[in-house]
Amino acid sequence: TILLKVADLDDEFAELVLGEYSENFDLIPADKLQSAIRRVTLAQKAVPVLCGSALKNKGVQPLLDAITMYLPAPNERSYGFLQWYKDDLCALAFKVLHDKCRGPLVFVRVYSGSLKPQSAVYNINKSCTERISRLLLPFADQQIEIPSLMPGNIALTVGLKQSATGDTIVSSKASAVAAARRAGKDAGGEKRSTSDVESLLLAGIEIPDPVFFCTIEPPSMAKQQDLDNALSCLQREDPSLKVKLDPDTGQTVLCGMGELHIEIIHDRIKREYGIETYLGPLQIAYRETILNAAQATDILDKTVGDKRHFVTAELEVRPRLGERAMTKPVIEYAASVIEVLPKEFQGAVENGITNSCIQGPLLGFPVQDIDVTVQSLVVHPDTSHTMISACVSRCMQKALKKAGIQILEPVMNLEITVSEDHLSAALADLAQRRGSIQEIQSRQDNRVVVAAVPLAETMGYSTVLRSLTSGSATFTLELASYQALNSQEQSALLQRRMGLV
Repeated sequence: TILLKVADLDDEFAELVLGEYSENFDLIPADKLQSAIRRVTLAQKAVPVLCGSALKNKGVQPLLDAITMYLPAPNERSYGFLQWYKDDLCALAFKVLHDKCRGPLVFVRVYSGSLKPQSAVYNINKSCTERISRLLLPFADQQIEIPSLMPGNIALTVGLKQSATGDTIVSSKASAVAAARRAGKDAGGEKRSTSDVESLLLAGIEIPDPVFFCTIEPPSMAKQQDLDNALSCLQREDPSLKVKLDPDTGQTVLCGMGELHIEIIHDRIKREYGIETYLGPLQIAYRETILNAAQATDILDKTVGDKRHFVTAELEVRPRLGERAMTKPVIEYAASVIEVLPKEFQGAVENGITNSCIQGPLLGFPVQDIDVTVQSLVVHPDTSHTMISACVSRCMQKALKKAGIQILEPVMNLEITVSEDHLSAALADLAQRRGSIQEIQSRQDNRVVVAAVPLAETMGYSTVLRSLTSGSATFTLELASYQALNSQEQSALLQRRMGLV
């Protein structure tokens, strides 16, 4: 069967099967079959499938042999971005580990050029130069020091303090600029900003926004510094984990992708760093937006020492209608403001607007999808940038409250794989969770239910699904979008947050 499948996809092998070896397929040399499998794999016409068990160490060696035999070598791949680097270094940092003795170890894969110890490299994402002190080849928990790393290979680097998952590493800033210039020429001579061109060069990862959060506290204040260090290391290893400080309570807040994600972080802090922490209740990362357009004016008049700080600001906010959600406000200036506003004040104005959108006026969640127009701004010459930001921020809060706030909740794409016997129970449970069924597919003997369900309704879902299906069903969750709560649900949420329910 395998011979015929390969013959269907590869003409050269088909000629052998139908001609020289048509009488007895068993006489076909193994190397001829392997060459044919390699050709169809490289042409992406088929994918070889191997069976085995890593736990029992069965089939692992044939898998590694198959990788060598069938997959392309580095010089057989043609990445579009490599032409811009010529033979200069281009590498991707794709994983970070923390070693108690050596500090952060960064896994790097080289695409072009070479990497050597005791050499300086430039991180495009972080716009900084770093020095690699050592290169290590990892074999499970053992590492062997190596003198260089060539294209297609992976190694651990010691000494990179800023680089993290998804960062692109090149030999120098000049190399990055030269690659950007070549990319600009390849783009048809269009005039593009350096940042636009550089974004073409990055082979990083897209990190989704966290949807769950909870507070985390050490057993005593003496352990707070140790906890901060542990969280700093874990954030660098896991870019989907976010840690922030609550400005009102001073508590440390963990933001993650789900219940299991936060549980694993909690367990790692205990296991790897020896800190017994306490987690607060798990909460949903809602967002806020505005319903109507509104204008507001604010005046700040304060004398500090011998300087008078005087600002008058008038802003207009409008709901932004677009398919893609944007947490950063789109800021515009009226023509009369552009004429008189000095460039050095523009950053302070935008800082004030952006900061006021970090915490919305209703429940303190980030505000998204708004356009802001600075209608008027009068600034006394002695006024500091901080005072301008404060006045603009206060004016923004007024405008947002006038515009009317709508709470948005995260809605997840849910995919459940369940047997026919338990399908009706799973569907009935979904209906109670405000879930909307999009389609039901067949996959071998199972059914796959594709649905959209609010994240708030998925709390503890894994336990419920196991109970309903006798442990046979599995599911995956992925953030789809943020959607508006209806007035009844928004009112109930407000009452819960205020402790009235």
